[in-house]
Amino acid sequence: MISNKLRALYYFLLSPAMFINGKFYKHFRQPTSGLLKVHLGPGKGSYIKDWINLDANIITAKIDIWADLKFSLPFKDNSVDVFYSHHVIEHLPDIQQNFNEMYRCLKKNAFIRVGGPDGDTAIKKFIENDTSWFADLPDKRESMGGRLDNYLLCGNQHLSVLTRSYLLEIATKAGFKNIKFCLPTKETFHSELIDKQIFEKEWESDFENPHTLIMEAEKL
Repeated sequence: MISNKLRALYYFLLSPAMFINGKFYKHFRQPTSGLLKVHLGPGKGSYIKDWINLDANIITAKIDIWADLKFSLPFKDNSVDVFYSHHVIEHLPDIQQNFNEMYRCLKKNAFIRVGGPDGDTAIKKFIENDTSWFADLPDKRESMGGRLDNYLLCGNQHLSVLTRSYLLEIATKAGFKNIKFCLPTKETFHSELIDKQIFEKEWESDFENPHTLIMEAEKL
């Protein structure tokens, strides 16, 4: 895992270039026809074919747009058919801004599917003292409190704790409607665009006690 100091240096040095690149894409390269399906934050191994994959990582990730999610999204108003992100938003300093930006960019009747660490289930497992639910990532922790900290904060890489009520609040403030929660890798309310290719990226197997909280919401 990259240290916080090294990550901060990377963004300090390259954020201006990412900002300019995003603006260039928005004004000169963005497609003007066909479906525009955007994957925010594919990282090293989650590139999705036939989607526009956007990430700040140009060193190890496969991407289509090099841009920083902390800036305005590099898409025109009312132009995107769907946004998808998986274990990304908890790393952002301002989730509300990110949801506002997704809403701005979406077409009418378009939608988002976002996922991240399931804070509700983590708290439930903490109360039950179920240490087996938590993995030894990023550090090996023996105590129940240490394992909860490991999961929710991930060595201070995570900046927010995601729960259903919190995501509902953020999405509602951004203007989204029909806000629903899904079982990862197994359920969607938009099967016309969310298919097997997406489910295969969500790497979830414990459907009784999911580790990932998945939300879908629409712009009406």
